[in-house]
Amino acid sequence: MRAVVTRVREASVTIEGAVTGAIGQGFLVLLGIHADDQPEQAVKLADKICGLRVFSDENGQMNRALADIGGKLLVISQFTLYGNCKKGRRPDFLAAARPETAIPLYERFLAECRERGFAPETGEFGANMQVHSVNDGPVTLILDTEVL
Repeated sequence: MRAVVTRVREASVTIEGAVTGAIGQGFLVLLGIHADDQPEQAVKLADKICGLRVFSDENGQMNRALADIGGKLLVISQFTLYGNCKKGRRPDFLAAARPETAIPLYERFLAECRERGFAPETGEFGANMQVHSVNDGPVTLILDTEVL
């Protein structure tokens, strides 16, 4: 699994003109699922993201986690995180999991976040979504279970 995690002041997702998920301060998580991913990756990634300490403390140091600041999660499925741009100018997405594999793992990731005390707001798997965010910092991290 691969995630792009952005610290935000606010973020929302809109599908066909309707807001389906919105948060204030917290993380916007763009989540990609690899064809070979297993449930263990969802557990590992949720644990890492929910525990990241990248919010400022009283001294301006990144020492606080989501729980410390009452932060929220907005999780957006994004198969393009596994786009391969090595050949030509049009990426291929062969490494991205097919929906029959990806959807259960996406749902497992969301469940793991809930188990850690964070009920994620979401878009809709496979939908055409417009994502709005007000980045804070900006602080953006790329996490990949292959190297965690």
